[in-house]
Amino acid sequence: MHHIIVGTAGHVDHGKTTLVKALTGQETDRLKEEKERGISIELGFASFTLDSGQKIGLVDVPGHEKFVRHMLAGVAGIDLVLLVIAADEGVMPQTREHLDIINLLHVKKGVVVLTKIDMVDGEWLELIKEDVRGALKDSLLADEPIISVSAKTGQGIDELKRIIAAKVLETPAKEGVGSARLPIDRVFTVTGFGTVITGTLWSGKIAVGDKLNIYPQNIEAKVRTIQVHGGQVETAIAGQRAAINLGNVSLDEISRGNVLAAPDLLEPSIRFDVELKLLASWEHSLKHRQRVRVHIGTNELLGRVYLLDREELAPGESAFAQLILEMEAVALPKDNFVIRSYSPMITIGGGQVIEPVAKKVKRYREDVLEKMMIKLEGSPEEKLLQVIRENGIQEVSQLAKLVEHDVASINNSIKLLDEEKKIIILQSGHYIVAREEYRDLTEQATAILEAYHGQYPLRLGISKEELKSRLAKGINQKTFLALLEYWSTKGLFKSEGDKVAIASHTPVISREAEKLIESIYRLLDSTPFQPPTLKEIANELNTSTNKLEEALQYLQLKGRVYKITEEIYISNDAIDKLKQIITELYQSKKEIQLGEV
Repeated sequence: MHHIIVGTAGHVDHGKTTLVKALTGQETDRLKEEKERGISIELGFASFTLDSGQKIGLVDVPGHEKFVRHMLAGVAGIDLVLLVIAADEGVMPQTREHLDIINLLHVKKGVVVLTKIDMVDGEWLELIKEDVRGALKDSLLADEPIISVSAKTGQGIDELKRIIAAKVLETPAKEGVGSARLPIDRVFTVTGFGTVITGTLWSGKIAVGDKLNIYPQNIEAKVRTIQVHGGQVETAIAGQRAAINLGNVSLDEISRGNVLAAPDLLEPSIRFDVELKLLASWEHSLKHRQRVRVHIGTNELLGRVYLLDREELAPGESAFAQLILEMEAVALPKDNFVIRSYSPMITIGGGQVIEPVAKKVKRYREDVLEKMMIKLEGSPEEKLLQVIRENGIQEVSQLAKLVEHDVASINNSIKLLDEEKKIIILQSGHYIVAREEYRDLTEQATAILEAYHGQYPLRLGISKEELKSRLAKGINQKTFLALLEYWSTKGLFKSEGDKVAIASHTPVISREAEKLIESIYRLLDSTPFQPPTLKEIANELNTSTNKLEEALQYLQLKGRVYKITEEIYISNDAIDKLKQIITELYQSKKEIQLGEV
C-alpha cells in the first residue's frame, strides 16, 4: 500500500488545526496552554481514511514565528503538504517562511488551501487567489491546486478530500526497503509500558522484537509494541507514523531530534560536507564561520558554516561548505536540512548533505571541491569509485552502506569499474580496492620485503603482522589477508606459515654466516642436554643477538635445531640421542623415572 504522510504549513491563526479537525474529526491541540491561547505550540497528530480505504497520517504544525523550530521537526517527514492561507488575511510572514522551508526540504507535492472563505466575498477571494499565485511563483508548489474551504460551514471539505486522495496517488512513497530509520519527534512515558517515542518511518520496516539503536547516543533499544493510526500492529512500514514502546531505555536518555535506526546504520559526527543555498529573499550575505541554527530531521543544533571556496555567500547563491556542529548528530547522504540565523531566528537557507561523517579539509582546494561535486552529481560508478578511494579497501556489503545503494546496484557498478580497469577485486569479489591504491600498497610492500631480505638474508621472510603494521595505510586483518591472497595468486609474494617473502626469495648463506651457523651447532652439540641460552651463545661466539637469531631461524628451517623457549634452542642430534636413551631404558626396565634420564 502507498503510505504517505500529509502535513500542514502556514501562518499562525490561519485555521490549520481547525482544518485538520474538519478533515479527521480529531483535535490535535492537546496542551492546556494551546487550548487557552487558541494557537498550536507543539506538533499535533491525527489520521483519516480516504474513500479508497487507505489511512493517511497527518501532522499539524504550529504557525507562530516563535515555534518554527517545532514546525521544522514536523515537516521534515511529510510527503504532501497542505499550505494553509486564511482568505481574510492572505499571504503573511510565516506563510512565506513556511513556503521557503517546504522548498528547502524539497516537499514537491501539495495542495494550497484557502480557509475561512465564509468570512469574505467572492471578489475578495479572487484577489486573494491571484496574490497567492504570485507568492507561489518559482516555488515547488507553483502549479499545485488552490482549494477554497470553510471548516466552519463545511464548504469545500469534501472536494479537498478528493484532491488529497488524487495527490496521494501522485506522491512518491518512502523507501520500504533498506534499513529502518525513524527521526524521533516526541518522547513520553505511559504508565505500565515505559518509554514511548513517535515519529515518521523514513525507510525500511520496524517490527515488534527488533533490536535497534538510538542515535547519536548509540543506545540499544528493543521494540516492545507498535501502534500505527491508534491500533496495535506487528510491523510499521516506511511512510507510516508510528508510536513505539521501547525497552531498555529511560525517558531521560532520549529526546526529540534523536533517531531510531538499524544498528551500525548511522555514525555520529560534528562535521558534515554539504551543498548550501542561501535564500534570495534573505537580505544579508552569509559569512565564513557564521554561527547558525541547523535543522536536520527532527533535530535542531547550533553550528558554524565553513565556506570552502569563498569568504561569504550572497543571497540566492549556492556553494560547497562544511557544517561544524556544536553537538554530534547523524544523517545520511542526500538528507535535506534548513539553516536559520542565530539571532533573530529566521530561515535563511538550507541544502543537502553530501558526506555526513566528513574529514577536516583545507579551503580553496580544487580537488576537495571536485570530490564533493562527484558525490553530489556523479554517476553511480563515479560516486562508488570516490568512496573506494577515500575509504581504502572495502567489503562490498560495507560499500552498499557508504553509498546508500543496494548490493545488486553496487555489484553492477563494480563490474563496470573493473572493466574500465579502475579497481582491483580481491578475495573472490568480497573486497574492492582502487587500482592506484593497490599499486601504492604493492610498491610499499615490495620495498619493505626487499629491505628486510637485504637485512636478514638467512630468514625465510617477514612476519605477516610486521608487514601489515609497516604498510603506510592502516588496514585491518581481514583486508590485509585479502590483499595478501591476491598478491600470492599474482605470483608477487609467497606465504609460508607466518612468514611473507618476495616470490623469488631464497635464504642466502654468506661465508661469514656459514661459519657462525657451524659454530652455533658445535656449541649446542657440545652440551646436548644442557643447551646454553641465547645470551650465553652470543657471549661465547662474540656475535650480536640479531645475527644469532637469524642463524638459529635458518637452522630451524633446515631442521637442525628445535626451539624450546624464546631463549633456549636444542640441536636435533641431541633430540635424536635423547629418544634413543629413553627407548633403551624403557626396553630394559619397562618403567622409567625422570631422574634416570
